[in-house]
Amino acid sequence: QVQLVESGGGLVQAGGSLRLSCAASTIIYSRYSMGWYRQAPGKQRELVATMTSGGSTNYADSVKGRFTISRANAKNTVDMQMNSLKPEDTAVYYCNADFSPLGNYWGQGTQVTVSS
Repeated sequence: QVQLVESGGGLVQAGGSLRLSCAASTIIYSRYSMGWYRQAPGKQRELVATMTSGGSTNYADSVKGRFTISRANAKNTVDMQMNSLKPEDTAVYYCNADFSPLGNYWGQGTQVTVSS
C-alpha cells in the first residue's frame, strides 16, 4: 500500500504563488508517474501536471508557463510551483502516484483558493 502525504495549498490573491509538495511512502515499481490533478466544484477532476520516473513532464494547457513540476531530492517526492495564480485555479488539488500495472494511488487533497 502506498500513502501519499500532501503539503502546501492555502489562500492567495490573484497573481500570487503557492507551492505544493507530495511524498509517497514507498515506490513499488521502477516505472511510475507522480503528479497533481485538481477538481473544482461542479467539475470533473482534471490533470494539472505529471512527471514520470524518467523525468518527462506533462502539463495541462491552462497551466503551461505558470506551473512547474519537479522532483525533490528524494525520488518519492514531487513539488509543484504555481505562479501567476488565477481565480480559475481554485480547486482541491490531489496528488497521484501511478504505478501501473501494480496500482494507482491518490492523496487526500489540499485546497487551493485564489481570490480576485
